[in-house]
Formats: sequence, C-alpha cells, structure tokens
Amino acid sequence: MRPRDLRILVVDDHALMRDAVRSIFDAGEGIEIAGEAETAAEALRLAETLGPDLVLLDLALPDTEGLGCLEALRRRHPDTLVVVFSGVEDPDLITGALECGAAAFVLKRTNPHDLAAAIRQAVDQTVFTGRGAPLQDASRARLTRKELEVLAQLALARSNREIAQALWISDQTVKFHLRNVYRKLGASTRTEAVRIAHERALVPSPI
Repeated sequence: MRPRDLRILVVDDHALMRDAVRSIFDAGEGIEIAGEAETAAEALRLAETLGPDLVLLDLALPDTEGLGCLEALRRRHPDTLVVVFSGVEDPDLITGALECGAAAFVLKRTNPHDLAAAIRQAVDQTVFTGRGAPLQDASRARLTRKELEVLAQLALARSNREIAQALWISDQTVKFHLRNVYRKLGASTRTEAVRIAHERALVPSPI
C-alpha cells in the first residue's frame, strides 16, 4: 500500500516563495501542501484546524519577531514538527531555532530538488540538529551538515546508491558531496576518508 502523503503547512509572507514551494511538491514528492499562511497568527490558527504533520516556517513574519512563531507552535502543537526555512544564514539564529525545538533549519538557497529530501530527513530524524558533538566536529573539519551525513553513511560501508536512497538525494548529488568530503579531509579513497573520519571523531566509532 502506498504510504500516506506527508501533509505540511507552508508559512511565508512572500506569495512568490509559497508558490515556489507548492510547485516543487506538485511535481509529486509524496508531500501534500495542507495549507498556506503569511502571518504567525494565521499559522497558529491553521496548525490548529488542519493538524499538519509538519510546518515549513519562515521566521521573518510581519506580526512576530525572531523565534516567536516557532516557540508558539512548539508549545501549542508539540507533536507537529517544525522545519525552519530561512534566507538568513546566521549561526546564532540557527542554533537558537534548533534549541527552540525546530526539527531542522533549511536555507532558502538550498537546491529545490533537495528540499523534499531535507523535509523527509527531518521527519525520519536522520538530519543532524546541531545540538550534539557531530555538528561541532563537522565545523572543525569545515564539513557542511549534508557532507557529514554522507560521510556517516560512507562509514557504514554503503554504496553511492544506498547513500542516495537513505538521504533522499540523487546519485549525482552523492558524488558531489563525496568529492567535497575527500577534498576537505585530504583523502583520496573511501577507505581513507572513513579512517580520517574515525580519527577525528566525525562519525561514531565502530563497535
């Protein structure tokens, strides 16, 4: 039986951005737009009436400041996941959002083809939240969150195809991230990259 589509509420005060998100998921990503809101007040009302699985939330809303809407959503609807979708690449804001309970923080410069994967990873809890050591170690290695996720899969001896399926990305995207991982770690092979990753505690140690 085909799994039920993931129902999301899109919250952004720019109609153009809401239309862009809708067009991505209209292409058939197993994600249904349950509703749209352009203010925090409307977002809270629709979260109550629609009961979405996830809220895709822009933080820059006209009737609230900073993390206000995120905090209210998490307080009133603790079972509803919230993924922040922002154009602001501020480490303090990202950390604050994650500490307030955001399931993930996705930048608006993300490739549109990767947006559905980011949402799925937040739902499946396979995306790093930034609250533990993996993200801190990744920062020291200058690895992006996505590169660290690919590296973690590589350490499990998974093939490119298996990594792509696990992270909901294309085979080509896996190859792109692996090239960056090798370059940043100074590795030339998969085995060498995994060895360095274990030495730097970038991935869990094998049992």
